[in-house]
Amino acid sequence: MKRTDRVWRDVVALVMNTRGDWRRAVTEATGMPFSRVRALSRLERESLSLRALAHAMACDAPAATVAVNDLEQRGLVQRRPHPDDRRAKLAVITPAGRRMMAVVARVHDALPPQLVGLGAEDLAALERVFSAR
Repeated sequence: MKRTDRVWRDVVALVMNTRGDWRRAVTEATGMPFSRVRALSRLERESLSLRALAHAMACDAPAATVAVNDLEQRGLVQRRPHPDDRRAKLAVITPAGRRMMAVVARVHDALPPQLVGLGAEDLAALERVFSAR
């Protein structure tokens, strides 16, 4: 295995293995399943068709529809006509949805133990890598 592949695998494992507490805290703070928070976070960035939302969430269209139905019932999103496709609807975040995402932003996200105590040089290297687009 190449070194870059091994490092990437380790980064992904670090993120995946340290998010459980935060996800549970987000679920408790919002009163919603985390899948709804995931959908709402995608819609906070931009309005999406249900098909595009399903793609962004790596789920099937029926699952995205269920999530949007729930978020719509909670007043966190609205469906609107798609400007370019008469057959499609856009899911659009509402002001209440933005307030809910502000609740999510306030949930403490503990630093993984592997990153505690990193020196300035290591942090600068991580910033360079992860801010490059």
